[in-house]
Amino acid sequence: MDEAVDFQLGGDARGKRIVVAMSGGVDSSVVAALAARTGAETIGVTLQLYDHGEAVGRAGACCAGRDIRDARAVCDRLGIAHYVFDHETSFRTQVVDRFADEYLAGRTPIPCVQCNMGPKFTDLLALARDLGADCLATGHYVRRMIGEDGAELHRGADPARDQSYFLFATTRTQLDFLRFPLGALPKPRVREIAAELGLGVAAKPDSQDICFVPDGDYAGLVKKLRPDADTRGDIVDLAGRKLGEHRGLIHYTVGQRRGLEIGGSPEPLYVVRLDADTRRVVVGPRTALAVDAARLTDLNILGPLGGPLTAKVRSMARPVPARMVGDRLVFDAPEYGVAPGQAAVLYAGDRVLGGGWIAATEAATLAA
Repeated sequence: MDEAVDFQLGGDARGKRIVVAMSGGVDSSVVAALAARTGAETIGVTLQLYDHGEAVGRAGACCAGRDIRDARAVCDRLGIAHYVFDHETSFRTQVVDRFADEYLAGRTPIPCVQCNMGPKFTDLLALARDLGADCLATGHYVRRMIGEDGAELHRGADPARDQSYFLFATTRTQLDFLRFPLGALPKPRVREIAAELGLGVAAKPDSQDICFVPDGDYAGLVKKLRPDADTRGDIVDLAGRKLGEHRGLIHYTVGQRRGLEIGGSPEPLYVVRLDADTRRVVVGPRTALAVDAARLTDLNILGPLGGPLTAKVRSMARPVPARMVGDRLVFDAPEYGVAPGQAAVLYAGDRVLGGGWIAATEAATLAA
């Protein structure tokens, strides 16, 4: 392994202490290895957040336990300390319960951002500081760069792995303490490094689903946590005419086309909005999904928002030209599939300027 990663600790890392957030996967394991190679005292920390057996209703399906064992095995291989902290209660309150409540309110949540805002960065940073660390390193594919005004957050160099959308809520104070040593590396190289070091997780698959919904059945989990979530209601068109019935708002998201189970329309129908107060699913043609602007709440600002920028309104969407006018994100051209509950992340080139939560949308003129 010939990679020499700069952990931005001001020169020689010997005599410094690096705490690494370890999930048991290949990314954080390689971060721990890179940290140990700097000569700094390296400590692996794992948060026990959720019992997957509880999530899927199967005894003995606790992937969290297996991940903890994998993280410990990596630390043993590297000869570094490893600590496990139980934050299941915090995770349940800050992430899982909020996930269920957002669905009940007709919004589409992003629990990974809530987890980063809470247990991962807030709780882990506090733990790292308590351990006397000089920084907290994670396996996220983003880059921390130093600009004229201090630390900046930038997209990962590998577009296929960039995770900046999920880290928009990182504060300036947190960014001062965080390090992302994988941000300049492609994922295949990270796996090669793990294999070269003989780490048992080198070929471990990446997690594909939300960690506490490993079977992908979001509606099933919400119904388990909130038994009244399956309340039926009407599917209506834009004029309020009933077209059919739905089996609960939790089964639908803005932009959805499949699963509506209504016919007789001359053109395809999409979910345009979810009305939690009346339990209605409002549908319309694709043009009805066009949005001119969105109102954002809880803005986190990491850079200047005064000029032209690009905005990403879904994790898999491409950034589109836009501008901020007060708390309104105004798109240069109508944008589709903008859903309350999702995040809007703002960029200047590769730099993350910040972002906020989409609270409401303004229909485009062409769809009025």
